[in-house]
Amino acid sequence: MYHIAQLNIAKARMPLDHPSMARFVEWLDPVNGLADESPGFVWRLQTDEGNATGFRPFDDESLLPNMSVWESVEALRAFVVHPNHTQVMRESSKWFEPLEGPHLVLWWVPAGHTPTPDEGRKRLERLAALGPTPEAFTFARIFPAPE
Repeated sequence: MYHIAQLNIAKARMPLDHPSMARFVEWLDPVNGLADESPGFVWRLQTDEGNATGFRPFDDESLLPNMSVWESVEALRAFVVHPNHTQVMRESSKWFEPLEGPHLVLWWVPAGHTPTPDEGRKRLERLAALGPTPEAFTFARIFPAPE
């Protein structure tokens, strides 16, 4: 049995303690709580503070990761399109700079596997280098789980 893992990144315009980032920081707990309570949610990357903003798997310190595992693509998609999540996404240009290349990658993991930030970074790099493959893809081109 396989689950779907995802990593998405955003390039912060300012450090998280800057006043212009306050609304984003306010949204962290509610949106993470929404994920935690969503059907099909399995796991998400987080520190003791309850979010992933303390992780820096990229050389650029302004790149913030978000990483999670879900029972299915459908469960992940349902979370992504939830009104509370899309409300935050509508405001994201206030807090984050546009990125060149992909900012989201999906891949299949065996049920029970907890991916690492480094694993997610490598999947995103693979997607950027090769485009969608069964090892690293996007919602636009979903590959089936391994047999």
